[in-house]
Parts: sequence; C-alpha cells; structure tokens
Amino acid sequence: MFVCRAFRVFIPRLNSQAFCSEPARIEKTINSVSLLGRIGADPQKRGNDAHPVVTFSLATHSNYRYESGDWMQKTDWHRVVVFKPALRDSVMSYLRKGQRAMVTGKISYGEITDQEGNQRATTSIIADEVIFFTNKS
Repeated sequence: MFVCRAFRVFIPRLNSQAFCSEPARIEKTINSVSLLGRIGADPQKRGNDAHPVVTFSLATHSNYRYESGDWMQKTDWHRVVVFKPALRDSVMSYLRKGQRAMVTGKISYGEITDQEGNQRATTSIIADEVIFFTNKS
C-alpha cells in the first residue's frame, strides 16, 4: 500500500505513484441543491434593465412525530434567485403562489443592506432549472 502525502489518502495499487502528484491549483468542487416544494408568493422582478433578476420563495417541510404520537410539520422557506434570461421569463409567465415546483441550482451566501442601512446575512438558491407542476383540471 502506498501513502500519497499530497492528498493524504491510501492508494492500494501497484502503480499508485502515477496517481499521486501535487494537487492542482484549481480543484473540482460541488455546490448542488435540489428542492421540491410550493411557491410562497408570485415571483417578483428586481434589479434594473441592465441586470434584471427574478426572485421567489419556496417552502419545503419535514414531518416528525413526538413521543406522544402527535405529528408535527416544520416548514423551511428558501429564497430562490433566477438570473438566466429565458428561465426568468418562464418563471414570471408561468409560476404562481401555491404552485408546486422543483428547483435545482446552487446555494449562495452573502449580505444585504436593508432599508434602515443595517447589514444582514442572506442565503439564496441560484436557480439553474425550474420545473413547473400544474394541477389537473
């Protein structure tokens, strides 16, 4: 067994030195989120003409049971942001409050300044894809 000190892993191969080299300066990382829930309010268009953005809220929930046997539901609210032009237009045209939707994208952390000038932390989902679900008629 060969110990690769560059990656701090054990490589159980005969030719393991060929796989062990200094780490590349740019490494692969993954930031992926998939959410399935209900839209909290109609989407809103924000920003300006040069940098438009569409935002909406998405509710997901978890069910759990107390020891007494009573069921409880905890709802989490997610802020979804759409930058892609074609997706922005589709979301504005077809997505409505209460509708089910699936969002895939990446999570982003940042800070915003509210109307009083206070900075606060914010978490958003940057949407790469939104799948719309419609009710049967």
